[in-house]
Amino acid sequence: MTSNDSAAASIAERVRKLLAMAERTTNPDEADAFSAKAAELIARHRLTPEALRPPDPDQLALREVVIGRGAYVRARLALLVAVATPHGGFVTFRSTDAGTVATVCGHRSDLDAIAVLYTSLLAQMSTRAAQQHRATGAATQRWRRSFMFGFAHQIEEMLRRAHANAVADASGDDLLPVLRARDAAVREFASHELGPIVTARRAAPVGADAVRSGRAAANDVDIGRSRLGGRRAIGSGR
Repeated sequence: MTSNDSAAASIAERVRKLLAMAERTTNPDEADAFSAKAAELIARHRLTPEALRPPDPDQLALREVVIGRGAYVRARLALLVAVATPHGGFVTFRSTDAGTVATVCGHRSDLDAIAVLYTSLLAQMSTRAAQQHRATGAATQRWRRSFMFGFAHQIEEMLRRAHANAVADASGDDLLPVLRARDAAVREFASHELGPIVTARRAAPVGADAVRSGRAAANDVDIGRSRLGGRRAIGSGR
Protein backbone atom coordinates (compact mmCIF):
# COMPACT_ATOMS: atom_id res chain seq x y z
CA MET A 1 0.00 0.00 0.00
CA THR A 2 1.36 3.44 -0.91
CA SER A 3 1.44 6.36 1.52
CA ASN A 4 -1.44 7.95 -0.43
CA ASP A 5 -3.53 4.78 -0.14
CA SER A 6 -2.75 4.60 3.58
CA ALA A 7 -3.80 8.22 4.12
CA ALA A 8 -7.03 7.69 2.16
CA ALA A 9 -7.83 4.55 4.16
CA SER A 10 -7.21 6.42 7.42
CA ILE A 11 -9.54 9.26 6.43
CA ALA A 12 -12.23 6.81 5.28
CA GLU A 13 -12.04 5.03 8.63
CA ARG A 14 -12.38 8.34 10.51
CA VAL A 15 -15.43 9.22 8.39
CA ARG A 16 -17.03 5.82 9.08
CA LYS A 17 -16.55 6.27 12.81
CA LEU A 18 -17.98 9.79 12.76
CA LEU A 19 -21.07 8.68 10.82
CA ALA A 20 -21.52 5.70 13.14
CA MET A 21 -21.42 8.03 16.16
CA ALA A 22 -23.93 10.33 14.48
CA GLU A 23 -26.25 7.40 13.86
CA ARG A 24 -26.02 6.11 17.44
CA THR A 25 -26.54 9.34 19.36
CA THR A 26 -30.00 10.54 20.32
CA ASN A 27 -28.71 14.09 20.81
CA PRO A 28 -29.39 16.21 17.68
CA ASP A 29 -26.53 18.60 18.46
CA GLU A 30 -24.06 15.73 18.71
CA ALA A 31 -25.39 14.26 15.45
CA ASP A 32 -24.89 17.65 13.81
CA ALA A 33 -21.30 17.88 14.98
CA PHE A 34 -20.32 14.34 13.97
CA SER A 35 -21.98 14.58 10.55
CA ALA A 36 -20.53 18.01 9.84
CA LYS A 37 -17.02 16.80 10.61
CA ALA A 38 -17.48 13.76 8.35
CA ALA A 39 -18.67 15.94 5.47
CA GLU A 40 -15.78 18.36 6.00
CA LEU A 41 -13.21 15.55 5.97
CA ILE A 42 -14.57 14.12 2.73
CA ALA A 43 -14.81 17.45 0.93
CA ARG A 44 -11.39 18.66 2.01
CA HIS A 45 -9.58 15.37 1.36
CA ARG A 46 -10.39 15.72 -2.33
CA LEU A 47 -8.43 18.99 -2.27
CA THR A 48 -5.24 17.87 -0.49
CA PRO A 49 -1.96 18.07 -2.44
CA GLU A 50 -1.79 14.26 -2.56
CA ALA A 51 -5.29 13.91 -3.98
CA LEU A 52 -4.71 16.67 -6.54
CA ARG A 53 -1.57 15.29 -8.10
CA PRO A 54 -1.87 14.70 -11.87
CA PRO A 55 -4.17 11.71 -12.49
CA ASP A 56 -2.38 8.39 -12.19
CA PRO A 57 -4.11 5.48 -13.98
CA ASP A 58 -3.02 3.16 -11.19
CA GLN A 59 -5.18 5.11 -8.75
CA LEU A 60 -8.33 4.61 -10.82
CA ALA A 61 -10.61 1.71 -10.03
CA LEU A 62 -14.07 0.21 -10.47
CA ARG A 63 -16.37 -0.66 -7.60
CA GLU A 64 -19.62 -2.58 -7.90
CA VAL A 65 -22.70 -1.72 -5.86
CA VAL A 66 -25.68 -4.09 -5.80
CA ILE A 67 -28.83 -1.98 -6.21
CA GLY A 68 -31.26 -4.92 -6.20
CA ARG A 69 -34.76 -5.31 -7.61
CA GLY A 70 -38.20 -3.81 -7.24
CA ALA A 71 -40.02 -0.52 -7.69
CA TYR A 72 -37.34 1.51 -5.91
CA VAL A 73 -34.32 0.42 -7.97
CA ARG A 74 -34.05 3.58 -10.07
CA ALA A 75 -34.51 5.75 -6.98
CA ARG A 76 -31.68 3.97 -5.16
CA LEU A 77 -29.58 4.30 -8.30
CA ALA A 78 -30.40 8.03 -8.40
CA LEU A 79 -29.06 8.36 -4.86
CA LEU A 80 -25.83 6.59 -5.81
CA VAL A 81 -25.39 8.96 -8.76
CA ALA A 82 -26.21 11.91 -6.49
CA VAL A 83 -23.42 10.91 -4.11
CA ALA A 84 -20.88 9.78 -6.70
CA THR A 85 -21.01 12.68 -9.17
CA PRO A 86 -19.98 15.50 -6.79
CA HIS A 87 -17.13 13.27 -5.58
CA GLY A 88 -15.69 12.67 -9.03
CA GLY A 89 -17.35 9.29 -9.60
CA PHE A 90 -18.99 8.05 -12.80
CA VAL A 91 -21.83 5.54 -12.50
CA THR A 92 -23.05 2.94 -14.97
CA PHE A 93 -25.44 0.07 -14.33
CA ARG A 94 -26.56 -3.22 -15.82
CA SER A 95 -29.24 -5.83 -15.24
CA THR A 96 -28.13 -9.22 -13.93
CA ASP A 97 -29.79 -12.36 -12.60
CA ALA A 98 -29.28 -10.89 -9.12
CA GLY A 99 -30.95 -7.62 -10.07
CA THR A 100 -29.48 -4.25 -10.98
CA VAL A 101 -25.76 -3.83 -10.34
CA ALA A 102 -24.07 -0.42 -10.58
CA THR A 103 -20.40 0.14 -11.34
CA VAL A 104 -18.78 3.26 -9.93
CA CYS A 105 -15.60 4.44 -11.66
CA GLY A 106 -13.27 6.83 -9.88
CA HIS A 107 -10.11 7.40 -7.91
CA ARG A 108 -9.77 4.98 -5.00
CA SER A 109 -9.87 7.68 -2.34
CA ASP A 110 -13.07 9.09 -3.86
CA LEU A 111 -14.62 5.62 -4.11
CA ASP A 112 -14.09 5.13 -0.37
CA ALA A 113 -15.89 8.40 0.37
CA ILE A 114 -18.71 7.53 -2.04
CA ALA A 115 -19.23 4.11 -0.45
CA VAL A 116 -19.38 5.50 3.08
CA LEU A 117 -21.76 8.34 2.23
CA TYR A 118 -24.03 6.24 0.01
CA THR A 119 -24.45 3.57 2.68
CA SER A 120 -25.32 6.14 5.34
CA LEU A 121 -27.66 8.21 3.14
CA LEU A 122 -29.41 5.12 1.74
CA ALA A 123 -30.29 4.07 5.29
CA GLN A 124 -31.58 7.56 6.07
CA MET A 125 -33.60 7.75 2.85
CA SER A 126 -35.09 4.29 3.39
CA THR A 127 -36.07 5.11 6.97
CA ARG A 128 -37.86 8.27 5.95
CA ALA A 129 -39.54 6.68 2.94
CA ALA A 130 -40.82 3.85 5.14
CA GLN A 131 -42.64 6.43 7.25
CA GLN A 132 -44.67 7.56 4.20
CA HIS A 133 -48.16 6.03 3.87
CA ARG A 134 -51.09 6.60 1.53
CA ALA A 135 -54.60 5.16 1.19
CA THR A 136 -53.60 1.99 -0.68
CA GLY A 137 -50.50 -0.14 -1.06
CA ALA A 138 -50.08 0.90 -4.69
CA ALA A 139 -50.45 4.59 -3.84
CA THR A 140 -47.95 4.23 -1.01
CA GLN A 141 -45.45 2.59 -3.35
CA ARG A 142 -45.82 5.35 -5.95
CA TRP A 143 -45.46 8.06 -3.31
CA ARG A 144 -42.40 6.46 -1.73
CA ARG A 145 -40.71 6.07 -5.09
CA SER A 146 -41.23 9.75 -5.95
CA PHE A 147 -40.22 10.74 -2.42
CA MET A 148 -36.90 8.90 -2.84
CA PHE A 149 -36.18 10.61 -6.16
CA GLY A 150 -36.78 13.98 -4.50
CA PHE A 151 -34.49 13.00 -1.63
CA ALA A 152 -31.72 11.97 -4.05
CA HIS A 153 -31.98 15.17 -6.10
CA GLN A 154 -31.73 17.36 -3.01
CA ILE A 155 -28.73 15.39 -1.70
CA GLU A 156 -26.90 15.95 -4.99
CA GLU A 157 -27.53 19.69 -4.81
CA MET A 158 -26.26 19.85 -1.24
CA LEU A 159 -23.14 17.83 -2.01
CA ARG A 160 -22.37 19.99 -5.03
CA ARG A 161 -22.65 23.10 -2.87
CA ALA A 162 -20.40 21.58 -0.20
CA HIS A 163 -17.81 20.71 -2.84
CA ALA A 164 -17.98 24.17 -4.42
CA ASN A 165 -17.50 25.78 -1.01
CA ALA A 166 -14.51 23.54 -0.28
CA VAL A 167 -12.93 24.50 -3.62
CA ALA A 168 -13.49 28.19 -2.93
CA ASP A 169 -12.01 27.90 0.56
CA ALA A 170 -8.97 25.97 -0.68
CA SER A 171 -7.76 28.07 -3.60
CA GLY A 172 -10.73 29.04 -5.73
CA ASP A 173 -10.51 28.87 -9.50
CA ASP A 174 -6.90 27.65 -9.47
CA LEU A 175 -8.13 24.15 -8.62
CA LEU A 176 -10.76 23.90 -11.34
CA PRO A 177 -8.42 22.75 -14.17
CA VAL A 178 -7.00 20.04 -11.90
CA LEU A 179 -10.44 18.81 -10.92
CA ARG A 180 -11.59 18.83 -14.54
CA ALA A 181 -8.53 16.74 -15.45
CA ARG A 182 -9.40 14.24 -12.73
CA ASP A 183 -12.98 13.99 -13.99
CA ALA A 184 -11.80 13.54 -17.59
CA ALA A 185 -9.42 10.78 -16.49
CA VAL A 186 -12.30 8.97 -14.78
CA ARG A 187 -14.49 9.14 -17.91
CA GLU A 188 -11.64 7.89 -20.11
CA PHE A 189 -10.93 5.05 -17.68
CA ALA A 190 -14.61 4.06 -17.60
CA SER A 191 -14.79 4.00 -21.40
CA HIS A 192 -11.63 1.90 -21.62
CA GLU A 193 -12.65 -0.60 -18.93
CA LEU A 194 -16.36 -0.90 -19.68
CA GLY A 195 -16.51 -0.40 -23.44
CA PRO A 196 -19.34 1.48 -25.15
CA ILE A 197 -21.69 3.14 -22.66
CA VAL A 198 -25.22 4.02 -23.71
CA THR A 199 -27.60 6.45 -22.04
CA ALA A 200 -30.31 4.69 -20.05
CA ARG A 201 -33.96 5.33 -20.77
CA ARG A 202 -35.55 7.88 -18.49
CA ALA A 203 -37.12 6.65 -15.28
CA ALA A 204 -40.91 6.56 -15.08
CA PRO A 205 -42.60 9.87 -14.15
CA VAL A 206 -42.75 10.89 -10.51
CA GLY A 207 -45.30 12.82 -8.46
CA ALA A 208 -44.41 16.45 -7.80
CA ASP A 209 -45.85 16.58 -4.27
CA ALA A 210 -43.94 13.49 -3.17
CA VAL A 211 -40.75 14.82 -4.77
CA ARG A 212 -41.09 18.05 -2.79
CA SER A 213 -41.63 16.02 0.37
CA GLY A 214 -38.50 13.99 -0.34
CA ARG A 215 -36.44 17.12 -0.97
CA ALA A 216 -37.61 18.56 2.34
CA ALA A 217 -36.68 15.34 4.12
CA ALA A 218 -33.20 15.44 2.58
CA ASN A 219 -32.78 19.00 3.82
CA ASP A 220 -33.53 17.73 7.31
CA VAL A 221 -30.74 15.13 7.07
CA ASP A 222 -28.16 17.44 5.49
CA ILE A 223 -24.77 15.76 5.75
CA GLY A 224 -23.63 18.81 7.68
CA ARG A 225 -26.49 18.76 10.19
CA SER A 226 -27.98 15.27 10.16
CA ARG A 227 -30.86 14.19 12.37
CA LEU A 228 -30.44 10.44 12.70
CA GLY A 229 -32.64 8.20 14.75
CA GLY A 230 -33.72 4.60 14.69
CA ARG A 231 -33.87 2.77 11.39
CA ARG A 232 -36.58 0.66 9.84
CA ALA A 233 -35.81 -1.03 6.57
CA ILE A 234 -38.03 -0.24 3.62
CA GLY A 235 -39.30 -3.10 1.48
CA SER A 236 -38.01 -3.84 -1.99
CA GLY A 237 -41.17 -2.47 -3.60
CA ARG A 238 -42.11 -5.75 -5.17
